[in-house]
Amino acid sequence: MHGLAVRDLKALKGIRQIAFVQVAREEEAIAAAEAGIDMIGTGFLAETRHFAQLVPQTHFQFGLKWGRHACATEALREAMEAMQCGAQSIYCAMSPSVIEVLAREGVPVIAHVGLVPPKATWTGGFRAVGKTAEQALKLWQQVREFENAGAFAVEIEVIPANLAAEITRRTSLLTISLGSGADCDAQYLFSADLLGENHGHFPRHAKAYRNFAAERDRLQAERVAAYREYVADIRSGAFPEARHLVAMNEVEFGSFIEALQTQA
Repeated sequence: MHGLAVRDLKALKGIRQIAFVQVAREEEAIAAAEAGIDMIGTGFLAETRHFAQLVPQTHFQFGLKWGRHACATEALREAMEAMQCGAQSIYCAMSPSVIEVLAREGVPVIAHVGLVPPKATWTGGFRAVGKTAEQALKLWQQVREFENAGAFAVEIEVIPANLAAEITRRTSLLTISLGSGADCDAQYLFSADLLGENHGHFPRHAKAYRNFAAERDRLQAERVAAYREYVADIRSGAFPEARHLVAMNEVEFGSFIEALQTQA
């Protein structure tokens, strides 16, 4: 089994929404596949390059780390390597000219518009994008440029839901919503948010289905308690007990003592 191919994903446009999740650990990828997630993604790193092979039944996307590539050739080389590691698609937040080079060589590329974190200074920081007609037209133009460059999908991050819906109706690209409403072709969340991994700020666009942070706090308290009990047992002599020890029979031990006395 190889999961949904790009052709299969494109055929779902207008039929049903695609469930897409970003993972950071092996166990998250395996759990997402078992749960029936359509697409699983992660950054293409030394510690993640085997993830696609863990979940062959699911469409797997590797993301190229923004800032690692100074030109299209470098991005293409790593994209091809990621595909050889089992990816069926590649996320790349670089310009349409770079996307075009990858697409021309048959790499299925997901582009990115709206709030693009490494480029957020251009749009006023970590905030919604596209709330004015001028910004909305610029977003639409960016989508058209990525479409013309050969991307097959575009991540649309934190833009108004009605704007995302209109873009989705007008483009052949699969639109992937991260905080951009229910009318895109796919819904995308980070596992860290979905599982409630973090303390502090929680993105408005995300939904936590579990509270792993509280569970980790509980486990950490249990670790501390276990270590304290261990220290107390050592100091009181309660550890180690006889059942933790290896015994030497009396005859062999007696022979050992005799041998020591002889040597002395």
